[in-house]
Amino acid sequence: MASLLAPMTSVAEPSAPYLRPGEDDTQTTTRWVRPALAVIAALAALSYAWSINHDMVDGYYAATVRSMAGSWHDFVFGAFDPAGTITLDKLPGAFWIQALSVRLFGLHTWAIVLPEVLEGVVAVLVLYRAVRRLAGPVAGLVAALVLAASPAIVTLNRGNISDSLMILLLVLAADATSAALTSGRLSHLLLAGVWVGLAFQAKMLEAWLVLPALGAAYLLAAPSTPWRRVRSLVALGVVTGVVSLLWMTAVTLTPASDRPYVDGSSNNSVYAQVFVYNGFGRFGNETPMQLLAKESIGVAITYPPPSWNRLVTGSSGRDGGWLLPAAFAAGAFGLLSRRRRSRRDAARAAIVLWGTWLVVFFVVFSVALNVNPYYTAVLSPPIAALVGVGVAALWAARDRPASWAIVAGIVVGSTAYAVWLIPSVGTGVPAWLRPVVIAAGSAATLGVVLRALLLLRSRMESSSDVCRPRAGMGAAAALCGALAALMVVPAVASASVVVRGEGMYDTPFESPGIFRGIDLLFVQTLAAARRALPQLERARYGAPDLLATQTSTIASGFAYTSGKEVLPIGGFTGTIPEPTVTQLKTAVATGQFHVVLAGRTRDPRIEWIADHCQDVGHPTSAITTYFCVPADAR
Repeated sequence: MASLLAPMTSVAEPSAPYLRPGEDDTQTTTRWVRPALAVIAALAALSYAWSINHDMVDGYYAATVRSMAGSWHDFVFGAFDPAGTITLDKLPGAFWIQALSVRLFGLHTWAIVLPEVLEGVVAVLVLYRAVRRLAGPVAGLVAALVLAASPAIVTLNRGNISDSLMILLLVLAADATSAALTSGRLSHLLLAGVWVGLAFQAKMLEAWLVLPALGAAYLLAAPSTPWRRVRSLVALGVVTGVVSLLWMTAVTLTPASDRPYVDGSSNNSVYAQVFVYNGFGRFGNETPMQLLAKESIGVAITYPPPSWNRLVTGSSGRDGGWLLPAAFAAGAFGLLSRRRRSRRDAARAAIVLWGTWLVVFFVVFSVALNVNPYYTAVLSPPIAALVGVGVAALWAARDRPASWAIVAGIVVGSTAYAVWLIPSVGTGVPAWLRPVVIAAGSAATLGVVLRALLLLRSRMESSSDVCRPRAGMGAAAALCGALAALMVVPAVASASVVVRGEGMYDTPFESPGIFRGIDLLFVQTLAAARRALPQLERARYGAPDLLATQTSTIASGFAYTSGKEVLPIGGFTGTIPEPTVTQLKTAVATGQFHVVLAGRTRDPRIEWIADHCQDVGHPTSAITTYFCVPADAR
């Protein structure tokens, strides 16, 4: 082990102005790398786009995109409803692209999902380039393969959630930072700040969590003096802040009468929406989903409490955690093996960049109050990058028997973890998967052990020079076998998701009950809204609005399928003070709508509706239907 971790030949002297990847034979660009990358990108595109016209989309976001596509005013402000009374409860950055796609191709499910597919494929290609810059083409190719096969990424890119764009932009930021390390140009670092700022438009504060990773890698390995590196990072922060806050500031300066009310805030403030409702409020207050459930149907939603193992167990583990232990092990090995290299060592800079990204997000997601499984997709790029860099580092140390002991340990540990994580009963889990995983892990471990024994034998016989060509081929086969064993379960999980037509809220091998619940909540809800439209049109009696609903969530299915105005009372959670009781009375008095759907809550607006309008709903239904006429307001 000591010989394995001994320092190798330095690839960059401290005074060298440019950073270069290592010079071992894995770093030579071979003819098969680009064709292999093209195949990986094509398979990624196929898995993301398979059954692209399915109804597994979030109706809330889809309704917003339809409204934004129909009006430039709604487009600019991210309005939820066509009349522009209230905004989306998040920044609209990712949905601008979806709305442009709908304007270009028309309203189709595939037109909404297409940007996610393209963003996912580009992320795979950019990750290859980012990892290749610092660790060579083979490391980049492995990283691209692991990312493309990640179940969390596959499910995410099959839907219409903003995380796909955020992940692409953060990978672009990491790529720009890697370019700054290799070129020494400040412009590349500032470009990284632009990418992070744009990612903020997609997912707000979560995008800023990548900044410690960019800063740590730059402080460690960038050329120039420490003081200049610090000044460059200050410039990075300034650019990130300006790009991040530019749209928010423009909205804040727009008179309230000329824009929609900002959902997620009690004072019509986009800053409150971002930094409280979608920011620090997530660490102690009820989540928007909990408020929604309590206000609309009167039920309580509970989440698993924060814990250190939240991301490696249950649905989160099955979504993005399969290779998490292997990534941590690969990163630790890389740091130890290169601990005595110069400050400008390229591979170590890559490990610091991607390892810090992984650690920061892992810690934040472990302590946050609520983490949906699809959040774990943002861990996939650093996991893939660390596995790729680890493969290159282990290949560079293939002549040391101790390196194969580490490979064996990673394979055995990952196989045991995968066998434990595979549920005994789950949607789409094949009965043969667990035996195949055990067999693949055992075969790979045996191959690695044999590789180590042959190395020991050659050393004992002092004939390593004679055996070196065969050893190289055997080492490649053993390392590829180990990687294949690690990839069995993620690949099968991703294939299962694609074949079953599952989407962004699904997780591989989820319980049948959860699968039916997700299908009911999204696919069946949109289908039910379509079936109800003829009856709602008859009950409309010429009113401008199709109906009014408590919460934007209830409104979303009807707004998306009809394209008509559905007045959302209380925004996403039903607690936002828009519209007011006075505004609601005026709308009823002027015949703006007749039908109202609402839960049984103590909201003064809903109580007024219940007191003055006719209850025509089923008495056992959680959602009550009211019919209002102008005389009711008097």
